[in-house]
Amino acid sequence: MHPVFGKCPICGEEMTVTRLECRTCGTEISGQFTVSKLAVLSADEIRFIETFIKNRGNAYKVGEELQMPYSTVRARLTEIIRAMGFEPGKEETATPISPERRKAILDDLARGKISADDAVKLFQGETE
Repeated sequence: MHPVFGKCPICGEEMTVTRLECRTCGTEISGQFTVSKLAVLSADEIRFIETFIKNRGNAYKVGEELQMPYSTVRARLTEIIRAMGFEPGKEETATPISPERRKAILDDLARGKISADDAVKLFQGETE
């Protein structure tokens, strides 16, 4: 069976899946379905991601297996992240809390003033 690909081989635009079928019972569903972000990747990029996952994200091991330097592994990963529609380094980052605030949260937790769930939320930057 052939894999689903997410980009049109003619114009390069996003493809839409319009029919799904169960091979066991023959159930068919038709409509318009989007493909996953992984489906927009080329076969070579998919192989790279599979190797990356197999090696638990260890770029040094990926480089050894694919016989490429660490810097090339990082560059390929950045290219793939962009191909999937993400911008590397643009993740939402929580505002770091001060050591004093961290201690106060832990003290409140130890005294039973807040729950563990509340402490986690406070550490993640959510206000009381």
